[in-house]
Amino acid sequence: MTESRTHTLFSFGTLRDERVQTALFGGAVPTSPAALAGYTTRPLKITDPAVIAASGLDVHLILERRLGASVEGAVLHLTDQELAAADAYEVDDYTRRRVVLSSGATTWAYLDAKPLRPAERIVVVGDSIAYGRCDPRGGWAGHLAAAHIAGNEAERRLFNLAVPGSTLADVGEQTPALLAARRPDTLLVAAGINDSAVPAAGTTAQADADLPAGSSSASDSDSDSDSEETADFARLAGSLDTLAATALGHNARLVVAGPSWLDEDRTRDYEGLRFTRARALALRAFLRAWCEANHIDFLDLWEPLRERTELLVDGLHPSAEGHRALYEHLDALGR
Repeated sequence: MTESRTHTLFSFGTLRDERVQTALFGGAVPTSPAALAGYTTRPLKITDPAVIAASGLDVHLILERRLGASVEGAVLHLTDQELAAADAYEVDDYTRRRVVLSSGATTWAYLDAKPLRPAERIVVVGDSIAYGRCDPRGGWAGHLAAAHIAGNEAERRLFNLAVPGSTLADVGEQTPALLAARRPDTLLVAAGINDSAVPAAGTTAQADADLPAGSSSASDSDSDSDSEETADFARLAGSLDTLAATALGHNARLVVAGPSWLDEDRTRDYEGLRFTRARALALRAFLRAWCEANHIDFLDLWEPLRERTELLVDGLHPSAEGHRALYEHLDALGR
């Protein structure tokens, strides 16, 4: 039985070449003309001998965003095995992500592996850390905006729409209405730490005091905590699914930034909530796993502040120097 060609992949370069298709797939694959709106291309030097041998070229093309531009190409119809072969062919500078064709159909395409490098118009949404609290220069997002716009003052934009106190659910609900006027090609989501907060010790103690005589919450605490965390992460997954659909609906690339390190010994309770390192680490692991499962870019911001408590104002919010460290790390990962 012939394997079903369940995948579509937009190609604007060497994957359209019949010689390359024969080398990768054993023969030509079905293709149809297509175009990708909102993109242009730039050259990329190739050093992998196997890729050069297959294509006959040591310079390929890579996509970058350009408002009003369009890239002509073709959609390849591939089996699971052929898609895996295409993945193996592309060098590490590329990564496979979902895009929207000019026709409105969604498909796979190979984009720049550094998700902020090809961006032209970036929207940042998130919480107080993304907002830049405790840094008069606007935090890591302010540094990113300055560097990004400096590369092309006429065309590049960065809109920081982060709101202190926001959860991922808040961001998922508020973001769709904010995007149309700003025409983003990249949606950078930096939220979740507020979702990871747990009831403060005093709140828990009062809850235990309210139990009937002879009852104890201690024996059930671990299982209750695990079930609550599972439910919390299920809700977060729903919010992320919404944001992914929102980004794709605006022909934008979703990028998720993970939480930064916190000093649990210095964080104070906020409105009955407590921020713990264990929950922040669980959030980090969850976000990474969700992104990997959904082919979404994940930028891990944990390490720049790790054990550097002097870069935190209150154990949670970075100082101006802490925001600078976060930006430099994010810049290396994403640009």
